[in-house]
Amino acid sequence: MVNVGNVIVDDALYEKMGHYLASDKVELVAKAYAFAEKAHAGQSRLSGEEFFEHPKQTALFLADLRLDANALSAALLHDVLEDCDVTFAELSMEFGSDVAGLVDGVTKLTKAEVMGDSQFLPGSQSAFEETSLEDIAQAETLRKMLMAMAEDVRVVLIKLADRLHNMRTVGSLPQIRREAMAKETLEIYAPLAHRLGIWEIKWMLEDLSFQQIDPDAYKQISLRLNSKRGKREEYIAKVVEIVKSELDKAGISADIYGRPKHIYSIHKKAERYHESNREVSEIYDLFAVRILVNEVKDCYGTLGVMHTKWRPLPGQFDDYIANPKDNLYQSLHTAVLCEESSPVEIQIRTHDMHQVAEYGVAAHWLYKETGELDVQFEEKMTWLRQLLEWQRDVSGAVEFVESFKTDIFQNQVFVYTPNGEVIELPTGSTPLDFAYRIHTDIGHGCVGAKVNGKLVALNYQLQNGDTIQIMTSKVTRGPSLDWINPSLGYAKTSSARAKMRQWFNRQERQTNIERGKEVFQKQLARLDLNVTPEIVVEMFRYKTVDDMFADLGGGSLSTTKLISRISLKSELPGDLIRSTPPKTGPASGVQVLGVGDLLTNIARCCNPIIGDEITGFITRGRGVTVHRKSCPNIISEDELERIVPVDWGESRTLYPVRIQLDCWDRVGLLGDVTSVVSTERINIANINSEEYDDRCVISLTVYTNGIDQLGHLYTKLEAVNGVDVVTRLRNIDSRNDIEN
Repeated sequence: MVNVGNVIVDDALYEKMGHYLASDKVELVAKAYAFAEKAHAGQSRLSGEEFFEHPKQTALFLADLRLDANALSAALLHDVLEDCDVTFAELSMEFGSDVAGLVDGVTKLTKAEVMGDSQFLPGSQSAFEETSLEDIAQAETLRKMLMAMAEDVRVVLIKLADRLHNMRTVGSLPQIRREAMAKETLEIYAPLAHRLGIWEIKWMLEDLSFQQIDPDAYKQISLRLNSKRGKREEYIAKVVEIVKSELDKAGISADIYGRPKHIYSIHKKAERYHESNREVSEIYDLFAVRILVNEVKDCYGTLGVMHTKWRPLPGQFDDYIANPKDNLYQSLHTAVLCEESSPVEIQIRTHDMHQVAEYGVAAHWLYKETGELDVQFEEKMTWLRQLLEWQRDVSGAVEFVESFKTDIFQNQVFVYTPNGEVIELPTGSTPLDFAYRIHTDIGHGCVGAKVNGKLVALNYQLQNGDTIQIMTSKVTRGPSLDWINPSLGYAKTSSARAKMRQWFNRQERQTNIERGKEVFQKQLARLDLNVTPEIVVEMFRYKTVDDMFADLGGGSLSTTKLISRISLKSELPGDLIRSTPPKTGPASGVQVLGVGDLLTNIARCCNPIIGDEITGFITRGRGVTVHRKSCPNIISEDELERIVPVDWGESRTLYPVRIQLDCWDRVGLLGDVTSVVSTERINIANINSEEYDDRCVISLTVYTNGIDQLGHLYTKLEAVNGVDVVTRLRNIDSRNDIEN
């Protein structure tokens, strides 16, 4: 402990803030330290530790970010208004209006959180609304947070540090509260830290949340990383020496070190690898190096040295120096095939860029403390002003949260208008998203698009560097209902879909009601369901049936969401296919590693069960047979190329469903239909086609896990060229029809 102006202050806090704060500023923080410690005296947390430990740890982390004295003082005091006998006037008198205002802002956010906590109490909500992001109170918390951030971003920085310490000590909470808090942190707070450019908080919040949400996966990745730690550190040390030698020859001074891997980022990368059928084990063999240089020209000089020394991997280069991210981030990213033919990810940036990459908007207060002005700060926060402007176009709180997640928190692509203006959109955005971002009327009048001078479909996914030209009709016809169907992929951003829904809502209500009735009946008929409109009204908590039909016809209630919600109340398709028992699969709980779903069978010679070490053998015509690794038949097998790695996956109950497609006959139709089913990762048990004149009827039996998946498949099949109607047949003729 250190004595600062007759106040005893924690050693670590004093050391951290003493590196960059003037002595009078240190004394202000020390005064707040003593005030908060006295106010919280006798209070304790659920974990049993003294309550004051929490605000102290919050301030310690903000000192790592080198925030100003007022922010550190507010961090120490952030719970006194809510939990102690202290008034706003008293705080203002003792510490000034700036500190008191920050404390008040954090207190309001905390109170909003407490209001939202009722959603986690037993019986407070129905089963289908238990997710935190669909709770209105939670959405309002987010609204208040954004408004507070627009007024003074330090409020949210304090809140992020507060959440970080809460996640570090979350173990004392009940499991349901831990999981809910972790989910909220992962979906709101970690992306917010990313958007503010504070990498340090982002990765810690992600890892702490992931540990609560999926502890088994967290532990598995941790063990895999630890098992390769020695090899990885040895290899990185070797690469660092080579890089240093090459840069010395080029006359470039640099700091070089291995870049740490974080568990949640590895988990997300594993998911992407699995989707692209790449070997997941490759992730643990990736190496990462960061190079810090003095000047921007040295960044590009270093890049040239790296690409001369080692072969760059195609498609792995990003220049965020010439095109910085709007969260202030700048760096060069590349990947090269390094020593021993191992891929190495390399980040190259200046020391100043690295400071911004670590601290994000928090770096702004470093300039303020030194008396300099960060003239670019306001420009780099334009995304926040844009968000608050888009908020006015969003009617409901839940819709606002959806917009916040999709339009603000996802990875971005940078595209160009024909005039060369850069437009930033979420990854996966389409020309329609671009059109609505430029102007609502351009979106409503869109009839086509050109990307880089070539006509493209309206659901084409934009890529970095694309130049987009929107073609509009002279007479605005308005959007199509297909555009707001998420399954068809016409619009990625919630802001674009919100503007489309507003257009439909402005149309005559009775027209929407009639259209909604038609859509409702069509969905029930195609899925062979017996659900009354009154049941759906109760599910979605509408006041009347007409209100539900109006939203369905106007696009506010999507058919995808309708089917998804009905599936939670239905035991379909099992209750309608009484003649055929459900099947466990695909793969009978076995996953063939590195590929999608394949037909698998349990070998009768060794009968492996869950927990046995297993391997797969590719048969001729019957998929993969799963054996124990110790099975004599496998040990003595000569054709080793037919042995594939398998693992016990999740067991799913699948039901056979017979569907019929009425189509216009054309060349390639059957191939397109089976391709769609395969893309949706659904097994086809049987298929046949009957042609007459220029028409054909395709009948197929598929294994599906429920109405939700079946409805999504219908939407995809109806989008196939030539398919008119997709319907479900109630009965399946025989078991042989499925099994043979």
